[in-house]
Amino acid sequence: MKPGIAVDIPGFGRLALELLLSDYTGTLSRGGKLSAATERRLLHLAKVVDIHILTADTFGTAARELGHLPVTIHRLESPQQDVQKESFAAAMGPARIAAFGNGNNDRLLLGAVKKAGGLAIAVDNGEGCAVETLQHANLFTTGIENALDLLIETARLKATLRF
Repeated sequence: MKPGIAVDIPGFGRLALELLLSDYTGTLSRGGKLSAATERRLLHLAKVVDIHILTADTFGTAARELGHLPVTIHRLESPQQDVQKESFAAAMGPARIAAFGNGNNDRLLLGAVKKAGGLAIAVDNGEGCAVETLQHANLFTTGIENALDLLIETARLKATLRF
């Protein structure tokens, strides 16, 4: 069992994260490509949490870009990818999840995680972020490296989410 990420945020509450769920296209990747900086952060985080990638794989590159990393890839088929992502989170226990997404098909995932007391982060990694997805998140970041750094350096979460 991995140690997870625990952080007490004044006025917000305690996060006890054991799982990272992320969209791939536009969230972890840009144009279907994963950056070296993102790879380094995923390797670091994989030591403390399990990482699952839920993706439609728009560019068909997820297996190639992520295959050498300690992550589990779940390829989703149309239609209702939003419902598939939400159901995956529900089955895994959304209160223990840090979820990342940018597209409309991530809004239900982020909403379920936020409602359960997990951490929902909307990310613009250069391909935009759907407004509804922003509305379902606890916070928004530009760049996936910034989002992953929030889990690595949890004092940043406190600074952003405290009341």
